Amino acid sequence: MKFHYKLVLLLLILFSAAPPVHAASSGGVDEFFGVVNSALASVLFFDVMPGEGNMPFIVGWLVVGAVYLTLRFGFINLRMMGHAFQVIRGRYQSSEDKGEVSPFQALSTALSATVGLGNIAGVAIAVSIGGPGATFWMIVAGFFGMTAKFTEVTLAQTYREFRPDGRVMGGAMEYLSKGFAEKGMPGIGKSLAVLFAVLCVGASFGGGNAFQVSQALGAVQGEIGFFKEYPWVFGVFMAGAVGLVIIGGIKRIAHAAEAIVPTMVFIYLSAYLWIILSHAAAIPSALSMIVTEAFAPTAVAGGMIGVLVQGFKRAAFSSEAGIGSAAIAHSAAAVKYPVRQGFVALYEPFIDTVIICTMTALVIILTGVWHAPEYHALVEASKGAALTAVAFGSVISWFPVILSVSVVLFAYSTMISWSYYGERCWTYVFGERFSMVYRIIFLMFVVLASLVSAGNILDFSDLLLLSMAFPNFLALYLLQGKVAAALREYLAKLKSGEMEGELN
Repeated sequence: MKFHYKLVLLLLILFSAAPPVHAASSGGVDEFFGVVNSALASVLFFDVMPGEGNMPFIVGWLVVGAVYLTLRFGFINLRMMGHAFQVIRGRYQSSEDKGEVSPFQALSTALSATVGLGNIAGVAIAVSIGGPGATFWMIVAGFFGMTAKFTEVTLAQTYREFRPDGRVMGGAMEYLSKGFAEKGMPGIGKSLAVLFAVLCVGASFGGGNAFQVSQALGAVQGEIGFFKEYPWVFGVFMAGAVGLVIIGGIKRIAHAAEAIVPTMVFIYLSAYLWIILSHAAAIPSALSMIVTEAFAPTAVAGGMIGVLVQGFKRAAFSSEAGIGSAAIAHSAAAVKYPVRQGFVALYEPFIDTVIICTMTALVIILTGVWHAPEYHALVEASKGAALTAVAFGSVISWFPVILSVSVVLFAYSTMISWSYYGERCWTYVFGERFSMVYRIIFLMFVVLASLVSAGNILDFSDLLLLSMAFPNFLALYLLQGKVAAALREYLAKLKSGEMEGELN
């Protein structure tokens, strides 16, 4: 009976994520998933503020939870940033640290999954629709999201499990099953854990794989005509590059992410600084506009609530705070105290949303493309990457080439990290001995995505990603007391100087 249960789950995951080969031959599949998409979207994107800016339920679920946790832990996202930086630098390494990767490598792996195409495309659309004021609320949401990330990572470290082969199994699956069991609800916890795992695997094949390949291919085809005629070559190339990393597991993924993330940020930061220096005189006016229009918007976005929602949407979808995905990577970090890696995770939404997304927004505002009539068609078509390319290209003529390189790097880094998220959830359901099966299937999807149109399946995968927030935040609410107790204990030891004697 147990075998049949897992077989059904396997078929469900593969069927839900597999893109159709041709629209004509898969009309029934497209139609089926179109119905499923509509059903899921009607719940996830239910407007909880009708008449003013469309506040989707899922965004409210994430943001309200993040604000609550920030207040609950006394603005830990401000108080411990300095200490977190010292941990990242290796200041608090201990002989009792247990894990597969360093705290910085875990952070890089998580960042490589979140710092991606949303930072380039999504922000441009948010500013174009919500106006400059959306940037302010994006920063605010990212700030509160830091605490949600701290909470889920601390729980992932607390409830992680070391398998016989030395590999770590951690994330929402573990703290849902074990945490709920501690509260006398083992059945509910196990069911929610399996639900989270299935959603995560489906999201990894679609949003964490097929979507990334298709977007990267589109960017490269604009610069290299060869890939328009032979897209499969790009798919094979990406599959080979991804395979070289993910076959080696989390340690190789972490090493790759450790190198790629700083490179991505450096390339983007260099171009950003060039734009800023070219428009130095307009910076005060742009900053003033960001703050002013956050509360008194002039953009067509449904008033202040509309601008707020645009900013919150971007932050929620960009940093994945509260989704539970990054907790899987952070659970593998070698630290003695769970909250220590939680502090490190504070930097993830800070870098992804507060810094990188804000940088993109400033470029869009300073160059004026966000309200230029000639680019209205790009906004209407939600072509955020193209709009960002226009903004940078207006100052740096050759930037579209750099943007193509950046898109490929962003897509590649997201894929290798999401392969680990999906693989851990896969093995949670099917067992460690089937982990290689997942990796092979993941690589097959890389090639497949370069040849076919994902259509509704990609939308479905995105919805799976957002759905992960439901079981995950239930655990954050239920187990917040565990985090609070661990935090008090850690801060007491830190203040007393006890930790200094534990260091190497």
